[in-house]
Amino acid sequence: MFPIRDHNPSERTPYVTYALIFLNVAMFLITMPWAGGEVGLWNRLALYPVAVSHGDWLWGLVTHMFLHAGIMHIAGNMLFLWVFGDNLEDQMGRFGFLVFYLACGLAAAAGQIAADPMSDVPMIGASGAIAGVMGGYLLMFPRARVDVIAIIIIIIRRFTIPAWVLLLAWFGIQLVSSASMVDDGVAYVAHAAGFLAGIVFAVPLFLRRGGSGFWQRTHGRPPHAPAYAPSRIPPVRRR
Repeated sequence: MFPIRDHNPSERTPYVTYALIFLNVAMFLITMPWAGGEVGLWNRLALYPVAVSHGDWLWGLVTHMFLHAGIMHIAGNMLFLWVFGDNLEDQMGRFGFLVFYLACGLAAAAGQIAADPMSDVPMIGASGAIAGVMGGYLLMFPRARVDVIAIIIIIIRRFTIPAWVLLLAWFGIQLVSSASMVDDGVAYVAHAAGFLAGIVFAVPLFLRRGGSGFWQRTHGRPPHAPAYAPSRIPPVRRR
């Protein structure tokens, strides 16, 4: 399932979210050989757990968040950031959201390093940081409505579900894949660690909004009008 939008429009322009998307796309183009980029830069900026464990190449803890391996990799990550990032930025403020995003990425990296500190496989991608955004969103708006597209073989359907269904299903996949030691090149441990970190790091915001009282007031939905404006195009009835 791929989210395409949530019924939770932000109340101000999410400049940090836009900037993160721009930076990720720019770094993708700079490091992709088919775009004239430098693969050597990609290798240099990736995160190597064994190197970090020995105190080397520590910049990879941050720079790996802005590298991606292919079109689908970056497209999927930026889609999730686009859908869920603006609302947390709206609640946390621009600087607060940036700190939150980077902290989640660091927590995700720490989880992956702890799982296999001697690994020399490069770790890249914004997935851990974005998983943290998803965790924070789950805490703040579990019942926000999310439009998703499900692709089942050749059938494509669009429908709307509560955010908690999508986010917990995604988290469950990361846990199952981590436990089964699936070797498909995906850092599932980092995803799970980032998601849990996002929940924990969003707790101060949740408490400032009133904690359980915030949920009682909003019922887990956005604190403002949750729906987009209806289309001005009149419906055409079949005869």
